[in-house]
Amino acid sequence: MRHNAVVTTASRTAVGVAALRAAHQVIDEPPRILDDPIAIRLLEPELRERVLGARGVSREALRQGLRSHVVLRSRFSEDCLAEAAACGVRQYVILGAGLDTFAWRQPPWASALQIFEVDQPASQLDKRARLDRAGLAPPPNLTFVPVDFEVEALDTRLAACGLDGAQPVFYSWLGVTPYLNEAAIDEVLRVIAGGGPRTEVVLTFAPVEGATPGTSMVEQMAAAVGEVFRSHFTTDGLDAKLRAFGFSEVSFLTPELSAARYFAGRRDDLPPPRRTSIVRARLPSV
Repeated sequence: MRHNAVVTTASRTAVGVAALRAAHQVIDEPPRILDDPIAIRLLEPELRERVLGARGVSREALRQGLRSHVVLRSRFSEDCLAEAAACGVRQYVILGAGLDTFAWRQPPWASALQIFEVDQPASQLDKRARLDRAGLAPPPNLTFVPVDFEVEALDTRLAACGLDGAQPVFYSWLGVTPYLNEAAIDEVLRVIAGGGPRTEVVLTFAPVEGATPGTSMVEQMAAAVGEVFRSHFTTDGLDAKLRAFGFSEVSFLTPELSAARYFAGRRDDLPPPRRTSIVRARLPSV
């Protein structure tokens, strides 16, 4: 995979995503869509205090729709991971890991996994510094995989860090594809599709339906910190692309499915998503 430019600074949107996961623990009523007590520990003190002081603040002011999407995508991906692990998958790759916290709150069943966190070096260094300040040591089943995509191939780096490409792998690829051009996305899909039988991926994408590219609140917020959306997909177009790479099972998490599975009976006004932006795809078993 190759980006258009060398990335030398840590992702600012990754911090925003961690703050939204932390705010979910503070603002929204239980049951949580995602239980993540670790995220707030990775925030700098000023931002942490802002999140902790958010009780009673207007939910709309705190971008509840974006918060809903952020916690839903992690919850759905981790639910799919649990299903894969129950079927014998033992390798978990988090692409563009940012400040993901699964490795530090992993349930007992996850101890059988080998977890690989992939990110560009500046973001990974920033995360490790935050972990050190929080007194959070990496668990024994975690491997950090810094990748400079300008000079290193993803599959080569993963293999060098211990990933067994002949065995099935579960990939989580959340909040990343919008920032890549289509050629870079295709290169990552090529790597994933080259995995062992039953390898699968849960990824998020910027949908074309219901919005004009460049006008959504999320895109404007990302662009304001220098992280510009470069790709958008229709569900039909992405379905065709994934199947062309050899994925035989492709399913989209629609707003209707999200509402029924994760938001039914909630006592607050945390909304289910309005658009489809999460997809799960799996290679054949043989």
